[in-house]
Amino acid sequence: MILIKEAIPISSVEIVNSYLLKWNVNIKIVKKRKSKHGDFKIKKDGSHEITINNSQNKYRFLITLIHELSHYIAFNDYGYKIKPHGIEWKRTYKKNMLPLLNPLIFPDKLLSLLANHMKNPKASSDSDFNLTLELKKYDIKSDKVFIFELINGTIFILDNGRKFKKIKKRQKRYECLELKSGKIFLFSPHAEVLVLKE
Repeated sequence: MILIKEAIPISSVEIVNSYLLKWNVNIKIVKKRKSKHGDFKIKKDGSHEITINNSQNKYRFLITLIHELSHYIAFNDYGYKIKPHGIEWKRTYKKNMLPLLNPLIFPDKLLSLLANHMKNPKASSDSDFNLTLELKKYDIKSDKVFIFELINGTIFILDNGRKFKKIKKRQKRYECLELKSGKIFLFSPHAEVLVLKE
């Protein structure tokens, strides 16, 4: 089983350990999920749990860990009636990330984008297009490409076998036609897909 100190940049271990000693919360590393990088939940018995996707990308893991840990701390500090990604969480997240915004921990370009993101962090770092693209550079290489890189008319396939044709860009997302159903779906520009070879 992977340990947290093995999943994050080595230069961040001391700071992260100090957080984990102060805030005693159950953290589980789980199989990769497509819909999220991590989550924080309050279980029926009143205990708390953070789950984080197992990832070879140490920077993504660290950001997700601090994001989810900040939920736990914000609820402890401000009570359970706060909004999950409201001002209290943002304040807590910024405070916890600040000591980690360091060139000894993050590569320069990633650090710059992350520092900019932290001015007003969103519910998901994936909503920050440039940060997402930079983070993906540290993922394990694959044959997949981003939707935004495809020309209109390209046929692509998802992991579940569903086939689509890229139609056009709307404001921020891409309109794609599912070939089997004829229905239109919207995709995030940084969705990763496999181009179907003719």
